[in-house]
Amino acid sequence: MVRCVNKWLCFSAIILFCGFVNKHPFHVSTVEINHNATDKSLEISCRIFTDDFETALSKVFNTKANFYDAGLKTKMDSLVKKYIYAHLQVKADDKNVSLNYLGFQKEDMAVYIYVEGTNISKVKKLSVNNSIMHDMFDDQTNIMHITVNGERKSTKLDYPKTSAVFEF
Repeated sequence: MVRCVNKWLCFSAIILFCGFVNKHPFHVSTVEINHNATDKSLEISCRIFTDDFETALSKVFNTKANFYDAGLKTKMDSLVKKYIYAHLQVKADDKNVSLNYLGFQKEDMAVYIYVEGTNISKVKKLSVNNSIMHDMFDDQTNIMHITVNGERKSTKLDYPKTSAVFEF
């Protein structure tokens, strides 16, 4: 056990060390897909750490991305929509689902993206291709939760794995 003689010196060293470490030591996103039988739709939400997502959007689209600047909302909507369409594909019963981007909201340290697929009355099998943040991190983990008819199934995709199939 290391003992610190000067509390302020130790505190300063810890703060300095933390400044060189990422804000979070892991890279993870979450995708939730819920089948709404009444509306015949797939309700999809994605959660991505804000700082990582800004970095990815800046890199992919070669532009400055900033979720904190309200004046950039329209620009950010366009970038997020393009990114999600390129990195998330869904098939219901082996038919491609056309995704409609609904928007995003920033909350705390994460960005939530909302998408839907329409005209899907029932689902027996859902195939998902999820490569969110794979263009940034080779330690990316994408967690997916799928709910159909009240039955929830989950999986974890560790880079480089991008696809999963859920049968109900």
